[in-house]
Amino acid sequence: MTEKERQEMLDKLLAKRADEGLRPTDRYGIPAQEMPSQDGVERRSNVNEVALGYTESEARLEALRCLQCKNVPCISGCPVRIKIKDFIESIADGNFQEALEIIKENSLLPAVCGRVCPQEVQCQEKCTVGLKFKDVGKAVSVGRLERFAADWAKEDSVPKVAPDTGKKVAIIGSGPGGIVAAADVRRAGHDVTIFEAFHKPGGVMVYGIPEFRLPKAIVQEEIDVLTKMGVKIECNFVVGRTRTIEQLMKEDGFDAVYVGVGAGLPRFMSIEGESLVGVYSANEYLTRANLMKAYNFGKGADTPIAVSKRVAVVGGGNVAMDSARTAVRLGAEKVYLIYRRSEVEMPARVEEVHHAKEEGVEFLILQSPIRVIGDDNSKVKAVECLKFELGEPDDSGRRRPVPIEGSEFTIDLDTLIIAIGNGANPLIQQTTPGLEFNKWGNIVVDDNCKTSMEGVYAGGDIVLGAATVILAMGQGRIAAAGINKYLSS
Repeated sequence: MTEKERQEMLDKLLAKRADEGLRPTDRYGIPAQEMPSQDGVERRSNVNEVALGYTESEARLEALRCLQCKNVPCISGCPVRIKIKDFIESIADGNFQEALEIIKENSLLPAVCGRVCPQEVQCQEKCTVGLKFKDVGKAVSVGRLERFAADWAKEDSVPKVAPDTGKKVAIIGSGPGGIVAAADVRRAGHDVTIFEAFHKPGGVMVYGIPEFRLPKAIVQEEIDVLTKMGVKIECNFVVGRTRTIEQLMKEDGFDAVYVGVGAGLPRFMSIEGESLVGVYSANEYLTRANLMKAYNFGKGADTPIAVSKRVAVVGGGNVAMDSARTAVRLGAEKVYLIYRRSEVEMPARVEEVHHAKEEGVEFLILQSPIRVIGDDNSKVKAVECLKFELGEPDDSGRRRPVPIEGSEFTIDLDTLIIAIGNGANPLIQQTTPGLEFNKWGNIVVDDNCKTSMEGVYAGGDIVLGAATVILAMGQGRIAAAGINKYLSS
């Protein structure tokens, strides 16, 4: 559909809507609007954002697909319960600033969430339009519309801050949960300081998610809002090493603490050869490439990273996709993605899988490494894999991969990236007696995100395990409400 045809369709629908209203059959007949994106070949050699965002006519047509259901089933799939039908109606009306204001009643990071949240298994999974067509891909594109509102209606206003209460709150970690908690606690009038271990704030949004999926300038805009509110940010501050939680409260005068340090301890496979030169955790690889801008090597950044020709990434989640697509942009001639289940079981977003394939990543499904092979200099030269078939479902509900005896084979490569998940960094546990953890090393909290220690709250991946940006935000909001109530009493 050309832009002219799209605009003509929009004009007719808006006229009918104003005259007699749109029936469900009218809305079902509007084609789902695809997101414009960079050319698959062209983007292999740059780190610019792949998804380009809707035009005004695309956004308004997509918004008109929404049935405006009275029971709003989509909201039940949103961790922060955005008023979805209301902001979509505002977009359909052309009131983009109003749409953004509605979103920001519940979500402080719409430009981020619109880009990276897995809407297809959250709000869009519940969408009546998608259920009608029995295809979540035909659901109203809530995430793309959220991004459109955030990008189109830039908001320069800073949230109002209540009068000073004399109370001090420490936020440990500047990821999505920490940002939301800091904003909500500061709005209540408390003195807020964020302590960030890295040299830049933003957490996983800066060190983990690549530029081509989430431009860092967008994250910086959110950080700037916090500083304009009066939130202080101290980087290169490792809580548990620089200061402990107990020292922050007993010696530095903080009345409450929010722990949002994420889950940054990479998991490995415990197979022979994982210590060879050229084996990376996805965390290290992405941090070097994103936070330390290794993709600019020779153009202002001197971060060391493998200059690879043949790369294999192990895993099937978004982090695995990010790693494989980053390797492509760093100049690898061949990039494999090795996953021990089938593509149906992959936890990665459908969009990320599609983009990876467009960029030339070769998927080796129902396979898994069993040994990394090195040369005489202890550098990776190959990986030995085993083929699998799917058996009965396991505890996750996905069919269990069963090894096929005698199916071993090798792949020549010079870099192997392990992206099979993360665990909780044990530093907080080791340095905070009295704080309760579960057997996986995650902090135990109640429904208000309160921990076993007085005045200490926690949320995000350190509580949930590796989760999503929006879930971390939801917990940051719950914890902030708990902190504000605690300090007021």
